[in-house]
Amino acid sequence: MSFEYEGKTIETNANGHLENHEDWSEDLAKFMAAAEGIELTDRHWDLINYLREEYFDNAQNQPNTRAIVKAMSKAWGEKVSQRDVYDLFPLDPSKQGGKIAGLPESRRKGGY
Repeated sequence: MSFEYEGKTIETNANGHLENHEDWSEDLAKFMAAAEGIELTDRHWDLINYLREEYFDNAQNQPNTRAIVKAMSKAWGEKVSQRDVYDLFPLDPSKQGGKIAGLPESRRKGGY
């Protein structure tokens, strides 16, 4: 699959994950999020940046929801619940968030 963005064809897999992570940019992330009905806030960016850092700086780690909740609790200085991160990315913070973050599709089953 693919889509057009700023005059360029962006290749994706069948579930919309980028085939080439080098195509990713913050503007592309905003475009992809808008296509899913999400307007990115600072908290969305915190989660996206965390997922990207884990993947690119930590041996391609793709954290599950429990790890995301712990990391966002630390980043935001408050107790964060699973619901809080699902409010940001309703289809699964690790999977939908990872897609918007330009990461390959996770083969994990997900969950807490």
